[in-house]
Amino acid sequence: MKVAVVGATGMVGQVMLQVLEERNFPVTELIPVASEKSVGKEVFFKGKSWKIHSMDDAIAKKPNLALFSAGGSVSLENAPRFSAVGTLVIDNSSAWRMDPDKKLVVPEVNANTLNAQDKIIANPNCSTIQMVLALKPLHDRYTIKRVVVSTYQSVTGTGVKAVEQMMNERKGIKGEMAYPYAIDLNVIPQIDVFLDNHYTKEEMKMVNETKKILGDDTVQLTATAVRIPVMGGHSESVNVEFEQDFTLEEVHNLLEQMPGIEVVDDPNNKIYPMPKDSQGKDATFVGRIRRDESQPNTLNMWIVADNLRKGAATNAVQIAEFCLANNLL
Repeated sequence: MKVAVVGATGMVGQVMLQVLEERNFPVTELIPVASEKSVGKEVFFKGKSWKIHSMDDAIAKKPNLALFSAGGSVSLENAPRFSAVGTLVIDNSSAWRMDPDKKLVVPEVNANTLNAQDKIIANPNCSTIQMVLALKPLHDRYTIKRVVVSTYQSVTGTGVKAVEQMMNERKGIKGEMAYPYAIDLNVIPQIDVFLDNHYTKEEMKMVNETKKILGDDTVQLTATAVRIPVMGGHSESVNVEFEQDFTLEEVHNLLEQMPGIEVVDDPNNKIYPMPKDSQGKDATFVGRIRRDESQPNTLNMWIVADNLRKGAATNAVQIAEFCLANNLL
């Protein structure tokens, strides 16, 4: 099992290596890929060092699997080159997500749509992944009409440069800026670029990807995506209006039975999900589950997950595990 990790030196790439090792994915040969300046350097995996390869060298090795986390332009150019030599590509960028010929997969939600013809599989946006995990069982039971979501997203979602900016600001050091404004002691209501409708690209990703993953264009969704000065993971305040009414007890039961979800909801004891508690974990945590008293059939909940793990690396590895178990890899 030859596995290429494209973008192996980046934040998500490093977590991909960690998750592959933790989950004991059967890698017999690792092919780490990074930018030309990193070629020849080494990464550590399963107790040994592996030399970083160029893209061309990695493709020439014809890996069985390639996990991509190197940005959209790299994926658009090179994912087809890998698939042309028989490699199954799982891509973490936005490059293929809304391509009608590519599957957009959260394994617990829609892995059953995959088949042997799928050679490039898209990993959804981190904020979308954790939200649809919670929405799926509720949609199946009550039918979602509309979702209003506000996100509270970790600086790790931007990358190393953003983490360094925040830490420099905390130390009073002037340095390179990942954001147009200070992030420490601040909140920035912009993630990615603004579009013509005045929503950001991140917000519209959540709208469009949710419909595609749930396989239902009738679900209405509006999003506000916000960057906050935390490290552990992304949080979301989610308001969901259903066609049918619900009981809170049944909502709890449905969420508790959903693979990948942990319900953390005990307001009497001030117990609820927080990003610092999600860091390094693969579960998606749901709490603050309560009825919206302003209108019928409407629920509020708070969803938290480690954006580098379930929001990126773990979801990609879980797709690979599903493909391996079902003879698609």
